[in-house]
Amino acid sequence: MNIYPKPAMPWRGFALSLVCIAAVCASFSFLQFNPFELFSTQSLSSMRTFVARFFSPDLSPDFLLKVAYGTIETLAISAVATLLAALFGLLFALPATGRFGQLLKQSVRLLLNFLRAVPELVWATLMVLLVGLGPFAGTLALALHTIGVLGRLFAETLENRSDDAARALILSGARPFTAFFYGTLPAVAPQLLSYTLYRWEMNIRMATILGFVGAGGLGQILYYELSLLRESQASTALIAMFVLVIAVDALSARLRRIQIHCAG
Repeated sequence: MNIYPKPAMPWRGFALSLVCIAAVCASFSFLQFNPFELFSTQSLSSMRTFVARFFSPDLSPDFLLKVAYGTIETLAISAVATLLAALFGLLFALPATGRFGQLLKQSVRLLLNFLRAVPELVWATLMVLLVGLGPFAGTLALALHTIGVLGRLFAETLENRSDDAARALILSGARPFTAFFYGTLPAVAPQLLSYTLYRWEMNIRMATILGFVGAGGLGQILYYELSLLRESQASTALIAMFVLVIAVDALSARLRRIQIHCAG
């Protein structure tokens, strides 16, 4: 009796490889995409001209002032949206853990799933139609999506944390809210803060993109300049985005180090 399994037939792997290659080739044919056109003389000349014009940023005082205002606006959009999302995320996380019954738990989880299932750009488009162009629409769009993300993360954090301290406070005569505030929240606060900072970093990047649908900030400046084929001005806006993201990443890393030091 042979106890060893039979080796897989080599022709099966060969046939699967042929199917994958055929699918890739069919995709190129369907999209009418020829990658070799990128290396043609005309394409290389166009790219060289574009790069030469693009990497000569506009450093005029008036435009730099405009970009600085857009940078502050982008930072404010992301900060306010993340703060609102953290507050409402924690508010929704409590019923999402089942503390107020299974019916409310399933309803809130469904709401959180819906909020994070809709992309930020879709929310931004809807908010622009609802409240008009500007940073208010971008703030609402980021906040709605981030509430869904943070609410789910906060709920899972609370579910995985032991409630022994809160139960001890309740047995000592404390009310449930007081027991949660002094017993559970301090234990999970570092994790909640870490999630919030991470989402703030992501919202900075997304806030720059939402401007393409009229939600304000650097993205709106970039979209406007690109639509007019002003490469120098668009280059300045991109540099400002890069500096802003690097600065926020450094600040977030610093805050995490402080948090770890205080927890230790």
